[in-house]
Amino acid sequence: MSILFGFALGIALLFWGMHLLQLGLENTAGTKFESLLRRLTTTPLSGLLTGTVITALVQSSTAITVFTLSLVNAGVMTFQQALGIILGTNIGSTITAQLMAFNLEIFSLPALLIGGLLFILGRRGVKWFGLGLIGFAFVFWGIGMISRSLQPLGSSDSFLQFLRTLGDNHLFGLLAGAILAGLIHSSSVTTGMVIVLASQHLVSLATAFAIVLGANVGTCFTALLASLSGDRGAKRVAVAHLLLNLFGVVVFFPLLNPFTRFIALFGDDLGRQVANAHTFFNVVSSLVILPLAGPFAKLVCRLVPDK
Repeated sequence: MSILFGFALGIALLFWGMHLLQLGLENTAGTKFESLLRRLTTTPLSGLLTGTVITALVQSSTAITVFTLSLVNAGVMTFQQALGIILGTNIGSTITAQLMAFNLEIFSLPALLIGGLLFILGRRGVKWFGLGLIGFAFVFWGIGMISRSLQPLGSSDSFLQFLRTLGDNHLFGLLAGAILAGLIHSSSVTTGMVIVLASQHLVSLATAFAIVLGANVGTCFTALLASLSGDRGAKRVAVAHLLLNLFGVVVFFPLLNPFTRFIALFGDDLGRQVANAHTFFNVVSSLVILPLAGPFAKLVCRLVPDK
């Protein structure tokens, strides 16, 4: 019961922290954010860079994807402009995984104190930036609590047997990651949980990466749902997001074992290896599609025609 309570509390803190971080940074940007976003997405490359930066700041590729979808639906942005942002969100989301691979809980209290002072005493942008720092503090606390709550599982025979079974079936890991990320609407949280499991040697690198691959697909579910009530442009954004992640899975999943052996060459810490594999996968997937943005956009338009 204590394991379940600690894990649930850690997840709650992580979600709440990411929400506060997103809210704080969105309000720090102010009402000019949308017009600035339009100016920064005139080409697929500039859109990719913009999507990477704002996703790294907001710490939620799902939130940025849904936000972009709403801009397209409102006629503020074209599908071609949105495509660059979608490519960038996959790269920006890797920053979250890299941060989770560090032990940043020691910064929780300073971030909370500084953020609280800025939120109480600051004005406008400074006030909301303080709220973002408070969000960071909760994110770090949540990750630390999840890690501590899962430690007793290392001596649980039934749990270790389950993980050994999972380790022999990477396809099951892929499906599990997709379902989990779809249910909780966050690939970042799913990836963070996998990093914690790997860092405690409760799951192998290959299995962890299979779950991460699935999480990248599962996170598309939120955007697909949000697009159902939108126009063709919004639906195209959601389909492009799904195709991008499916493309990565089709390429990387058959090469799962040799790829993870390659990643293992760059450090001994399993948690860091999972974060590096996630970064490599997302960066390569987006950069391969970038020069093919035109044909890729035409493919999406064929799948979601005008009529």
